[in-house]
Amino acid sequence: MHRYPYVSISLGLAIEREPTVGIVYNPFTQTLYSAIKGQGAYLNQTTKLPLSPPTPLETLNTCLVAVEWGSDRSGNDFKVKSETFKKLAATKENGGGMVHGLRSFGSAALNLCGVASGGLDIYWEAGCWAWDVCAGWVILKEAGGMVVDANPGNWNPEVEGQRYLAVRGGEGQKEIIEEFWSLVDGAFEVGT
Repeated sequence: MHRYPYVSISLGLAIEREPTVGIVYNPFTQTLYSAIKGQGAYLNQTTKLPLSPPTPLETLNTCLVAVEWGSDRSGNDFKVKSETFKKLAATKENGGGMVHGLRSFGSAALNLCGVASGGLDIYWEAGCWAWDVCAGWVILKEAGGMVVDANPGNWNPEVEGQRYLAVRGGEGQKEIIEEFWSLVDGAFEVGT
């Protein structure tokens, strides 16, 4: 619609609600991400993900973060997103994370693959569906990344939970997740 080529076909298979097989294909860039649980994640079937050895995750001010507004722009969940985006961007002196950058690309599947490849450090969203994230989830996990709940405290989210915080591989994952969670302003109601 907008001629922005950040779209994909995303096919995921979950077995007993655990993402197990994932294929994400962008037909405009001819980029194919794929993974099978226990067998690694790949770009265009030959290049193992992540694309380079992961550097340690130090603090949010060194992180490139993908976020999405979603289609529901009212109520509690919109307020949580707006206030959290503001905190992520604010300086540390003003109680923020001073993230290196915030990006909104429009595709949950490709955002997860961007984190898996190492081009993005973090992806945070609420309101998307299992079919938006299942394939990217297994690709990210096979590349050494983690998926936790977008609401603070839940280290084991469900694929159909509609709230996701994804972090690339690298030393310091737990600490960066906790730092991110400390800036979440409120709690998402979606998925409850």
